[in-house]
Amino acid sequence: MKMKVLITGATGFLGKVLVRKLKEQGHDIWQSNTSKGNLFFYESLSIFNNIHFDVIFHLAAYTKAGDWCVKNSGTQWITNQLINTNILRYWKEENPQAKMVCMGTSCSYDPNLPLAEIYYEGGIPEEDLYYYAQTKKMLLTGLRALEKQFDMKWLYAIPSTLYGPGYEETDNHFIFDLVRKICNGKHEGKEVILWGDGKQKRELIHVDDFVTILLEVLHRDNEVINIGRGKEYPIRKYAQHICDIVGFDRSKIVYDINRFVGVKSKCLDISKLKEYVSDIKFTPIKTGLKSLVNWQVETSNYGG
Repeated sequence: MKMKVLITGATGFLGKVLVRKLKEQGHDIWQSNTSKGNLFFYESLSIFNNIHFDVIFHLAAYTKAGDWCVKNSGTQWITNQLINTNILRYWKEENPQAKMVCMGTSCSYDPNLPLAEIYYEGGIPEEDLYYYAQTKKMLLTGLRALEKQFDMKWLYAIPSTLYGPGYEETDNHFIFDLVRKICNGKHEGKEVILWGDGKQKRELIHVDDFVTILLEVLHRDNEVINIGRGKEYPIRKYAQHICDIVGFDRSKIVYDINRFVGVKSKCLDISKLKEYVSDIKFTPIKTGLKSLVNWQVETSNYGG
């Protein structure tokens, strides 16, 4: 069935892939961004008032990787609370028939508890990411509140770390940072410094895989669903794969244990997802990393 879809954060890394896949399926797409339907100002959303959407995907969020969250806790809290409240208000007042699909974050989980959906709203998030994590929990609270009073429908998806070609130059999530640094190290003939001892583990899911799976579970109502691979690997392992792809000497990787590390492990429990999607196909990690490296090399114009 052809749908009318509104997407916030449509020009971001995830948003661009979602837009592409929905258009491939023949759906009609409207986009909210800083120049059109800016979520900072509720009134700017009035340009969509005469459209009866079937689904609203709320992808917009104000955050960055690394220690940015530590240094910008207040600004981040205010900004995310503002944009989340504005889109929820718009949903309730102008498009209550639409289904709201929001993105959570694995950062909201207490690192001392299993990363399963039943624990998402309990426990205490990791200290350095606490305030961003809490804005995502508040977003879920808003969904539940509107469901309770107005019987509105929603889906809350929690992705593991997304990766793939097309990321922003300023995106310093660990996998993009690894690829960028190792490619630069190869080009410049210099050693590469990585944060931490490299033993911290991370889970990756290719952004195309994530969107495909998200659309497969779109029919689920009023649920929190983890979407990841359910497997994690040490950062050293990812770095070694990238070195092999790039042709960079592994011995030139230096691990700086005095820099920001983050949590030691972060792997989602995808038991619920497996119940809903029986045959999940993931892009092999080495294949995904190779496409990532190729994109980095092509866009950086090394030697050009």
